[in-house]
Amino acid sequence: MALPGPGIFAVVSCAIGRGFRESLALIGGMVMGDLIYFTLGVVGLAALAHTLGEFFIVVKLAGAGYLIWLGVKLWRAPPASIELEAGKTPRRGFKRTLLGGLMVTIGNPKAIGFYAGLLPTLINLDQLSWSEAVTMGAIVVGLVAGIPALYAYAAASSRRFFRRPARMKALQRTAGTMMIGAGLTVAAR
Repeated sequence: MALPGPGIFAVVSCAIGRGFRESLALIGGMVMGDLIYFTLGVVGLAALAHTLGEFFIVVKLAGAGYLIWLGVKLWRAPPASIELEAGKTPRRGFKRTLLGGLMVTIGNPKAIGFYAGLLPTLINLDQLSWSEAVTMGAIVVGLVAGIPALYAYAAASSRRFFRRPARMKALQRTAGTMMIGAGLTVAAR
């Protein structure tokens, strides 16, 4: 989770552009996505996910397309203005940001591969009790929420640096390029 990927990059971009509080909604969506995959893995539907491979390919390609669209949008946008006064930070809304976080995780082949392929090899899911599953779920929530929250806090703290339009334009283009690259990587795997 700590290695930068589509999820961490989305959190950092959100924290710089819209602030720490809104990035928490994005992290909430990422947690939901991980819990969906974790639950499917624990309940034994990981094998079903492999059987329904074509459906998950469509989900993966939709997630990749979303990342590419976000990257192109960042490239084409004029330099965003970061208003540091309370109430002037642009918002996308809790539901929309939460859905964005969910889509980043649902379309992430790393998450699919971990929960459908690696988790069953690390843990004997047939002998996992409900209390152990709940404990593991809490660990997933703690890691999937805690690590990106640290990234978000650091990124939100750096917002003053990006008040200059030239710096913001460079950040947006870098972010756009990374989002497009992440989308292409997700689509290629």
